[in-house]
Order: sequence, then C-alpha cells, then structure tokens
Amino acid sequence: MEAAHRSTPPVPARASTAPARRAPHHPVSPCTARKENHMQHIVIVGNGMVGHRLTEDLHARQPDLKITVLSEEKHLAYDRVQLSHYFDDPRPDLSLTTHAAYSDRGVTWVHGQALNVDREAKTVSTEEQTIPYDVLVLATGSFPFVPPLPNSKAPGVFVYRTLDDLDAMMAHAATVKTGTVIGGGLLGLEAAAALQKLGLKASVVEFAPRLMPAQIDDAGGELLKRFIEEMDIAVLTGASTQEILLDEQGAMRGLKFADGSELQSEMLVFSAGIRPRDDLARSMGLEVGERGGIVIDDGCRTSDPCVYAVGECALHAGRIYGLVAPGYSMARVAAGSILGDVSATFSGADMSTKLKLLGVEVGSFGDAFARTPGAREIAIQDNVANTYKKLVLSADGTRVIGGVLVGDTSQYGELSSLARDGEVLSVPAATLLVPMVAGAASSSSANPTVCSCEGVRQGAICEAVVGGAHDIAALKACTRVGTGCGGCLPNVKDLLNTQLALLGQKVDKSLCEHYPYTRQELFDLIRVRGYREWEEVLEAHGTGQGCEVCKPAVASILASQHNEYILKDKLAPLQDTNDAYLANIQKNGTYSVMPRVPGGEITPAKLMALGQVAEKYGLYCKITGGQRIDLLGARLDQLPPIWSELIAAGFESGHAYGKSLRTVKSCVGSTWCRYGVQDSTTLAVNLELRYRGLRSPHKFKAGVSGCTRECAEAQSKDFGLIATERGWNLFVGGNGGVTPRHAQLLAQDLDEETVTRYLDRFLMYYVRTADRLQRTSTWLDKMEGGIDHLRDVIINDSLGLAEELEAAMRYHIATYTCEWQEALNDKPGLSRFRHFVNSDQTDEAIVWVTEREQPRPAFEHEMTPLPMFAND
Repeated sequence: MEAAHRSTPPVPARASTAPARRAPHHPVSPCTARKENHMQHIVIVGNGMVGHRLTEDLHARQPDLKITVLSEEKHLAYDRVQLSHYFDDPRPDLSLTTHAAYSDRGVTWVHGQALNVDREAKTVSTEEQTIPYDVLVLATGSFPFVPPLPNSKAPGVFVYRTLDDLDAMMAHAATVKTGTVIGGGLLGLEAAAALQKLGLKASVVEFAPRLMPAQIDDAGGELLKRFIEEMDIAVLTGASTQEILLDEQGAMRGLKFADGSELQSEMLVFSAGIRPRDDLARSMGLEVGERGGIVIDDGCRTSDPCVYAVGECALHAGRIYGLVAPGYSMARVAAGSILGDVSATFSGADMSTKLKLLGVEVGSFGDAFARTPGAREIAIQDNVANTYKKLVLSADGTRVIGGVLVGDTSQYGELSSLARDGEVLSVPAATLLVPMVAGAASSSSANPTVCSCEGVRQGAICEAVVGGAHDIAALKACTRVGTGCGGCLPNVKDLLNTQLALLGQKVDKSLCEHYPYTRQELFDLIRVRGYREWEEVLEAHGTGQGCEVCKPAVASILASQHNEYILKDKLAPLQDTNDAYLANIQKNGTYSVMPRVPGGEITPAKLMALGQVAEKYGLYCKITGGQRIDLLGARLDQLPPIWSELIAAGFESGHAYGKSLRTVKSCVGSTWCRYGVQDSTTLAVNLELRYRGLRSPHKFKAGVSGCTRECAEAQSKDFGLIATERGWNLFVGGNGGVTPRHAQLLAQDLDEETVTRYLDRFLMYYVRTADRLQRTSTWLDKMEGGIDHLRDVIINDSLGLAEELEAAMRYHIATYTCEWQEALNDKPGLSRFRHFVNSDQTDEAIVWVTEREQPRPAFEHEMTPLPMFAND
C-alpha cells in the first residue's frame, strides 16, 4: 500500500551521479488505443491511496471502462495520511470509498495478492483466480524498512504502516506502559503520538543529529525537539541502536545503543524508512533500479508498454517519491496515457511539505538546505513565540529558492509559491519573514497554490470561474480543488466570490435559499425588531419552511440575544442534533455528558461523584484537552438521570454540545507554580463562569497562562491571556482547527477589570458580526483593517458601541441558567429523551466493545430500570 504524504524522503536509485535510466518511452503503445467493439480491461494491483485515485481518474475520463482492483489488505482504500487519528476517540472513518461506489463505477474489487503475471497471455493470478488484462498497473506501494537488529522479530516489535499494524499495536499497548519509536521522521513522530494516545510513556530515537532530517535544518530540528519534549515525549537524536533487549521470558525490555547506554521500553515501533515493493515486477522481468523501484518513463509506462507503475513502487528519473501528491500526479498521467492522451507526462514533483505534527506546525519547501551553489540564507528565530523561519535565497538575493518554517506555517502558501515560480522579489527578503511589515503582502506570488493536495493554483480556479464554474461543486468537478483534505475550501469560497464580483456577477451571500440576508444582517433585524420566535422571523423576512442551515442559525441568534431555554416548544424544532438533546451524539448512537469544570479546578468530592456516575451507568471516561472529564456512552434515556445526579453533586452543563463557550483552560498560576506571576486559575474560573452558555456563530475556547511559559496555550485560543509582572496581555483570534492560527495581541499589561471589559466587548462584537460557523480567527482575518480595526472598536470605541456591547453581556450574565436543570424542570419535555415515541422501553441494539480496561456498560437487564423522570 502506498505511503501517505507524511513519509520518508525520496530514495535515489544509486549513489553515482550518472544519468538515471528510464523505461523506453512509448508515445502510443499497442495497449493504449481502444479497439472497436472491445472494452479495455484494466487491472490495478494495489488499493492504496494512489491506486484508488487511479480508479477515479480513469472513470472520470471514460466511465464505461472495466476496472479490476487487487488488494492484499482486507480493507478498501483508506486515508493513510490520517493514520495517527486511528487512535482518536471517537475513531474516525478513514475509508476513501465503499463497495457500492466501486460497483457504480464498474470497478471490481478483489481481496487477494497478485502472485504471478503472464505477460504473454496478459493474465494476473492470485491463489484463487486468474484475471485477464489489457493494461496492468502496478500500484504496489512500499514496505517499511526494519534494520537488521538482534531480536527484531520479538513480541512487542511492530511497524507503523497499515490498519492491521495499528490494531496489533493497540492490543499490545494494553499490556505495557512504555513504548519507543525508531525513526524521527514524519511518520515516526506520528507513531510516537499514537503511542502516547494509547497511554504509554513514549520515546523517539533518531540516528540523525536532528528530528525530520530530510525536511528541516538543525535550528528547526532543535525547536521541534523542544516542542516534542514539552509534550512529555522523550527524544534521543544521534542515537545508533545496536540491539533489542529481552527479559528472561523473551519479552522486550529495552534498547541498547552504540555508546553502551540503554533505554527501558516494553514496545518498539519501526518507522525508519521505506523500500519500494518491486518483487512482482522483478518476477515479471521488468526493468528495476539498482537500489529498487520499477523504472517508468514520463508516461508512467514500464519496460513493458502494457504495464504501468505508479506511486512509491515507481522509479522515475532515478527517484522514488514517498509523498502522496506525486503519486496522485502519476495516477493522473497514467490514466491519460492508458487512454491515449500523448500529452500526459510526468516530469517529477514538488517535494514541499506542510503538516501539523503533535500540534506543531512544520513546513519545508524548495531547496531547504541551501544546496544550490551560491545560495544564501536568512532566518529569524523567535524564542518568545516559539517560531523559526528560514528562507534560502539565490546567489544575488533576488529570488526565494527554499525555506523552513517551524511553529507557524501561515505564510507557507505565499513563500512556497515564490520558490516554485522563481519570481523576482519586490521587497527586501527579510520582510517576508515578518508579514506585518507594510508592503510584504505585495511580494506574494501572483499565482499561489490554493490546494496543496491536488496542486491547484489560484490561476486555475480563476480560469474555471471565468469558464462557467460558479459554485464550489463545479470548481471541484473541473479542477479537483478541495477534494483532498478539504482544508482549502474556505479560501476557495472567498476566491470564488471575489472572481464572480470581478466578472460583474452578483455574489449571493444569502444565509440560504430561505433568507436573502447574511447572518449579520439577520442578527440585526432580529435585534432591532425584537423577534423571539422562529415563526415571527420567517414570516417577516423568510420564505418556505426553512432548512438545516437557517433553522440552527436563527436558533443561535435568538439564544444569543434573549438567552431563553433552547428546548422550549417554539425553539426546540430549530436545534441541530446535539443541541436538541443537550449532549453530543457519538458515532455509535450514544451520547456524551460533559459537565463544566471552570478553569479545570475541581474538588475531590466532585471527582468522586464523576467516578460514581460513570461506574453506575457504565460510561467511558476521557480527560479532554480543555481540562474537564467527558463521560461517553450514555443512552438517550439515561441522560436525564445522569444530569440529575451530576447537578446534585454541584455540576452544571458544560455546553460541549453547543456553538458557545467550551472552556477557559488554565495553568496553576501563582498559587502553586514557582514561575507564576499572576493568579491565572482564579481569573480563568471567573471568566468561564461569566461567559458560560454564550451562544455564538461557532464554538470558542480560551486560555489563561500565569506566566510567559504559556502552559495553558493561550495563544492558540479564540481569546487568551498571558500574565506579566505588570498585568495581563490579551490575545484574540487564535484557534487550533483545520487551519491553525496564533492569536494576535490586542492589548497588554491590563488589570483584570480592564481585561473583562475588553473581553465583553470583543465577544459581543464577534457574536453580532461574524458569519455562520465562522471561527474568531477567520472572522478577524477577513475583517477590513484586521487587528487594528478591532483594536479601534474594542479599546477606542470608534463605532460608539462599547456601552451597548457591555450591556448585552450584562444581560446574558443576568439571564443565564443551566440548560440541564431547565430540561429536568420541563417534565413534559422530558419525553423527547425516550428511544421510542410510544414506549418507555430502551434500545438494547447497541453493541459495546471494551477497550483499554474501560468499564462495561450496565444494560437494562443487568440493572434497575431507570425512571423517565428524575424525580419520579
């Protein structure tokens, strides 16, 4: 199976500098032209990401093709880029397709290994069948390299490659407490994160003197190491492993290094590189490279014109690519070549990388190591913001040819495009590393990459819009933009609207088909007219019956302005699934219960109460990143009694289900920490209690750090405070979502009264003016004038709204009530928490799987039936 784009560096074919051999180029092969009355049968060996992409590209070009896919794995194609999320809770579905989707496209999926290929008869055989082909494509990917260490096959030694590997790791991790990864590259660091998610004390061992040696330099590697170590993952660089140590029972107990030192570890994961899987090609007699890899030409053909190779098994111009984007490019070229497009050529691929490892942003592009003769370097290392930025410039200093970014990759698109295009700089190179300097924006590439997954540039999107692609669906169809991870879609939407405006077309910014207004316009209409119910708003300003877009949006606006119980008769039908039951629905149909723990501060009595409730109802317990405890696995009918018991213990709803304040994270501050200069815990508690339940366009989070060591990660939150000896520095507009953003400094050295006043204004201004489902970071990015404008509004009261915004917040605070308590008081409304409309019976069709010693839930036949009403 092909490696994800977070993999090892490309492998050269040989150490010499002689020109690399390529397979003979066949402009039009005898297997390419489609014979009359004959439907080509294309067999693809391998169902990884690249093999799957080839099926899509072939189907898009010629829907009536007959395609057979051979897969060694029992799983359909899945997203290897997201392997590290396999251990998340809830576990995501990584599948890229379904059997039904393949069937609809004429794709036959066969579970089995290709054992033999008869090139003369044009057949490929598995253990159970022989399949004829017209064109054969090898997408066999690669296999992980395992160093020849003593005891490398002992129990507890794994590779980090497939879902089956991860399942085996998970089973073993339940029996041990420590784990180590050999390999400090991209996948190695993700493997370390996986071990940590499994509850192990994790370590990373890297032979090179720095982490990610193929992508970043020494300074960047040192900063990355510091980030990783702060996450309680031990890092050993420059370490040569000599032996895997075993105990008397034959179980792994540690590692021994060349210098004689040892590391105690009960589990080992190899992520030390890859090797192309070319064994089938060798048995077929195809040309392979001296160091492995199936030799292909610019059309992705092998030395047999009827056989193609794509992905990590393919060697092009002496190079094997370990990233998914080049594999996708090969798939696109192979699809064209197979169907007779002589213009389809693969001429290499950009090896730039941008990713987020264990929450740390890392980017590398172009000639990151200044190997170009005469290359110059310019770098800025900010030890306060914990960022490192380096540019590699041409000998004359006029062009960017590469760079490294650690800690902040917000400029990656602009800088990598400059390196790719070779554009002459119009500003001093140093200003590119300080984006707030006036004029820096003008240096950006005229045609930057918008979608790195598919390599789609801004120019291609603009051309598509001019050509008639006037919505996102049309842009996806003709450019493939946003069809990868989807993280670029907000920028694509903005670009689409801008281009439509340039074409003189009206840009529809309506909330949905039922309301010809933006969210802000609708918010103002409801505020000015004083509407309190859906029917009033719809009758006055809408049409039709409403939809899943406008109903929750109007519900949120009404809740923000009036702070009424969201499940009262007139409002309940507007809520989305989570708000409708005041709990987050999980993938298995159960719900989570997350009480508020202001500032993370909790008493022993409350901790015991949480444990007792979890044990009684058989709930899975998870400490969240926001310093509270999530109780997962509750049946719908169990929610009211669980809430009742938690409220009796002093808890209230944590609003984990709502577009509202989630948490205000805090360190221990000056109360306990020897470095703390302000009482961060008290301030965090006060702010969380002040803003609890505030309904907003999107969820928002906060953090309060008692010193500049930033243990509460305040600069990654929608608003954050960092203590100084003179007061508090206030940051706004950060988040850790799909596009992470560092918060920006709004004001500094503030006392608590001023902080609170500014935050009241900031939050209410955001609630009033942001678009639907718009995070504070995006809202601030799109705000004309940016942070300077926001500073004028919040601090200088340039719009004269300060008193009105503060009054709105005072009203919210005065009218706040716990929604769980209101639900319990609403006896008729509790009927919504039945599984069946006409019966108090519960649903026993839930199948539970116990993992990592979590409690087995108590089913109804094993416990006293729960009353529908808490006070019955």
